[in-house]
Amino acid sequence: MFRPTHVVPGDGMAAWEDPDPARPTVPLDPLLPVRLVERRGDWGRALCANGWSAWVDARLLVALPQDPPTTAGGPLARTADPRPLLARAERVLAGYRAAVEDLASGALDGESFRRRTQGLRIGVVVDGESLWLYDAERGRWLYADGTRLSTYAADEAPSATAPPDTTAPPDPTPSGPSARPAARPDAAPPTAVVPPEATAPPGRDHAPTRIVSPDGP
Repeated sequence: MFRPTHVVPGDGMAAWEDPDPARPTVPLDPLLPVRLVERRGDWGRALCANGWSAWVDARLLVALPQDPPTTAGGPLARTADPRPLLARAERVLAGYRAAVEDLASGALDGESFRRRTQGLRIGVVVDGESLWLYDAERGRWLYADGTRLSTYAADEAPSATAPPDTTAPPDPTPSGPSARPAARPDAAPPTAVVPPEATAPPGRDHAPTRIVSPDGP
């Protein structure tokens, strides 16, 4: 019996013959039930009820509730908790506000303000019970309904390398030449994306939507 583990997001999603952005195939229909049967980093092989399978960006699949495991199966997996990212956003915002206060009082000049805030990057959108948080460590937007986080959109193409564990809140003040500028506080939650390298899949007359960072071309 086919037992799906996930469904495709409401706007559908791109698919590939292999975990390779250069090999697109027919996109998956919105809300299509699939079974995630294999993972390679961010890539996942989604199996459909008719036996056809394709590789997708597994971060964007919507997980279905599963039956609780038996005692022999071990404890339930930990629910993705939005609080560590919220705490990080609060620390980064407090640091930015302190820098603004020093700039306004004359304790900092423009160049010192730029150096002090370099690398700070957060994104928070709250609309009633809905919350969108930007995870700067993994380069993705997350959606939360108050208790559970799920990936909403990702900056980069899926990778075959598993991302680092970010359970612990990261350092809110990265530095160095590779640090990115602060995110716009008025940015709206991004739309779901697929890798920018992908060409338009069959049946579409345009390339997939992708996120472009504020400092991009």
